[in-house]
Amino acid sequence: MKASNFTLPSTNKKDFILKDTIGKYVVLYFYPKDDTPGCTIETNDFNKLLSKFKKLDCEIYGISKDSIKSHDKFREKYKIKFDLLADEELKVLKKYKVWGKKKFMGREFMGINRTTFLIDKKGKILKIWENVKVKDHAKEVLETLKELSK
Repeated sequence: MKASNFTLPSTNKKDFILKDTIGKYVVLYFYPKDDTPGCTIETNDFNKLLSKFKKLDCEIYGISKDSIKSHDKFREKYKIKFDLLADEELKVLKKYKVWGKKKFMGREFMGINRTTFLIDKKGKILKIWENVKVKDHAKEVLETLKELSK
């Protein structure tokens, strides 16, 4: 399945356009909120493994509905070396079907279901992780990329 193209504001001060990444592997991970426990662990784990992803010609992008201002603070606080994308209008979140009903402590609300997409150099989705558990997730994505890029 081909990854749907999209354009979103990025922390690098330019618009990120997915189709511009053709020729590289891409990890898109959708996470609920900047600077919350699970999201911080997940982001820091991808950050720690960034050089290993780069060696495999792979870029990493985190996406949430937080603003660029919020993303900038989050990146600065944890010295994150890759770009975060802001989807405040939920367009991409809905396009990738990661926006939906969630339950937490007995109440239901709409939110981001933690999901990761691995996209190949031609823009095709290689693998989707749904309802991600953050512990060791970045490592699992890296191992999968190593296997698939052989």
